[in-house]
Amino acid sequence: MRHNKKFNHLGRTHSHRAALLANMTISLIMHKRIFTTLAKAKALRVYAEPLINRAKEDTTANRRLVFSHLQNKEAVTELFREISQKISDRPGGYTRILKTGNRLGDNAKTCFIELVDYNENMLKEKGAAKKSRTRRSRKSTSAPAAEAPAAEAPEAPTAE
Repeated sequence: MRHNKKFNHLGRTHSHRAALLANMTISLIMHKRIFTTLAKAKALRVYAEPLINRAKEDTTANRRLVFSHLQNKEAVTELFREISQKISDRPGGYTRILKTGNRLGDNAKTCFIELVDYNENMLKEKGAAKKSRTRRSRKSTSAPAAEAPAAEAPEAPTAE
């Protein structure tokens, strides 16, 4: 039984899984979007988001903690310089998973995992979607004003 075992082991030992997730986090930070399987992307999100959250406050302690997980100076520098500026006002949810279908060889579910603030296409759509038009009534403004005097004096039907 697997009671209280909440994370996916991905069929790997602890050291292999830690190395895999660290390498994928480095790739995600450097390239802003990576293509992988759905199971790995979900495991990566759990691993990477707390590290990305540390970048909001640029202190030596946070840099050392992130470096102890990633072991890559370039990725840590990128995270604390560029990415931290974009995520400073976001309260969480720094990554997005977009499913892309199944892989041809083994039919594994595949997806993109990307940093939310770096997808230019979705940011453009979001900006375009913000422009909303005010709702107008179906009546035109000039027609009811011209017809109003005629409507005030309706003719009574005559009964003959």
